[in-house]
Amino acid sequence: MAAPRSAFATLLRSWRDRLSPVDAGIPVLPSRRVPGLRREELAQLAGLSVDYVLRLEQGRAKHPSAQVVGALARALQLSRAERDQLYRSADLLPPQDGTMNTHVPPGIQRLAARLGDIPIGIFTADWTLVWWNSLWSALLGDPAVVPAELRNLARAMFGGGALPPVRSERGEDAFAASIVADLKDAAARYPADVRLERLVQELRDASDAFSRLWATATPTPHATEQKTIGHPVIGDILLDCDVLIVPGADLRMVTYTAAAGSPDAGKLDLLRVTEGRTVPALP
Repeated sequence: MAAPRSAFATLLRSWRDRLSPVDAGIPVLPSRRVPGLRREELAQLAGLSVDYVLRLEQGRAKHPSAQVVGALARALQLSRAERDQLYRSADLLPPQDGTMNTHVPPGIQRLAARLGDIPIGIFTADWTLVWWNSLWSALLGDPAVVPAELRNLARAMFGGGALPPVRSERGEDAFAASIVADLKDAAARYPADVRLERLVQELRDASDAFSRLWATATPTPHATEQKTIGHPVIGDILLDCDVLIVPGADLRMVTYTAAAGSPDAGKLDLLRVTEGRTVPALP
């Protein structure tokens, strides 16, 4: 006998049917008959398996983690109130005040989805990647194949994780110092965030370099800088990297662009056309 559909499963299916694929940055063919997202599209956006999303919608997976619920809320472009409702329907407490915001507002997601010709990644205040578009995956490798807890840039730099093949014109030392400074600033603003506290302690225990930078870190504003991406198929790509702060959400939208008509713009065009099919996944 089929499992009875839970409140969580009902909300998940309802909100999947509601979200336009265009708003999610998914190309729509004229022959498409499905008004909302397909199950496999939601799974891809949330970084989950299609089978797991199916079991959630059927009520067979009854205890999703807070991390999974947060990923689904972002993928479904829920409002803050809807996000909290989804958490409660899974018998979880919604994110509390005084902790880092991981919720990407629907308007920001729609904006980013419509900029499909630009690689875009959205990070939380501690530099955890929580949203990306397909060109970001084509350029830097698909984050969906990396466990969610390893998508943190500071952990990748100092905790032995997999770093994307990016070289900063300022040098690696200056780039690392700016990430630690941002992390220290976030820790001061979110003293009640247990997850952030654990991350800092983990990195201080694991890395002498992190501890030295932590002791001397001061806030540094982000400015446009050039970065070289060592792509495994099409070679080096020199791009302008900008970090845009999302007002009221304490999120960082990172974009990579190249001047129109330049060789590097042509390489981005190639990645866009191939949709990253020639790009091996990150380890």
